Amino acid sequence: MDIVHPIKRDFGKPDRGWRRHLYTVVVEADTDAARRFNAVMLSAIILSVAVVMLDSVEAVRARELLILDILEWFFTLLFTAEYIVRLLCVEHPLRYALSFFGIIDLLSILPTYLGVLLPGFHVLVDVRLLRMLRIFRIVKLPLYFEESQVLWRGLVRSRHRIMVFLGVVLILVVVLGTVMYLVEGPSNGFTSIPVSMYWAVVTMTTTGYGDIHPKTPLGQFITSLAIMLGYGVIAFPAAMVGAGAVTAARQLQRPPRVCPGCHAEGHDADAAFCRHCGEPLPPIDG
Repeated sequence: MDIVHPIKRDFGKPDRGWRRHLYTVVVEADTDAARRFNAVMLSAIILSVAVVMLDSVEAVRARELLILDILEWFFTLLFTAEYIVRLLCVEHPLRYALSFFGIIDLLSILPTYLGVLLPGFHVLVDVRLLRMLRIFRIVKLPLYFEESQVLWRGLVRSRHRIMVFLGVVLILVVVLGTVMYLVEGPSNGFTSIPVSMYWAVVTMTTTGYGDIHPKTPLGQFITSLAIMLGYGVIAFPAAMVGAGAVTAARQLQRPPRVCPGCHAEGHDADAAFCRHCGEPLPPIDG
């Protein structure tokens, strides 16, 4: 089954013209221009986050208010231009605008504009920190993109087993929470089944906040069992995802087949010509 990576949704690649050229630079990542664009945007995102962090420090803001405001508008205009370019260069702009990362892009620039129209809205400028989520989408350099794709494919391959496992864990949490509510009772802090379920989650994940703990011998014995069970809760999904990631890594060991003419990606390993423009493809070992 073909697996679609979450950071590379199919928003439609134009057939020709300036929109196609923009698409190969802004959306794809296997050309020198695309890598340079991604590197610039990654640097801008990191710097913009640093500006937001500095802006939250009262002593810094009191001394460097003008500089911070200038940088704020510079990054806002830069990200606005990027957002508009992404809308222009894809065949389905509405699909991109309504996607997860499209919404994040919009939320990252709206607060600054709304801060001018509605001064009380300025506090939401910190929403721009959500742009950090885009790092795994725009930094598609081979060193990072391949490994993030391996992790994602490992998750996808194991999704059914993980869902079954989470269902079993939920049942255990409900059972343990109910039992501890009956054993300990409200007098020992287990005031309800939901509160007891919270204790079960904290205990099984070996977090152990200590805000709720059993006081009876039977409750302490059940807690010991829950703690030992918790190690399996942590290790089992990691093993499932790891097995799926190993399989995905073997599939990604070969370099990507990228058309030298139109820069289209995703060709089969035995393909000799581009499925989009018919250009001969370079050999796998080339």
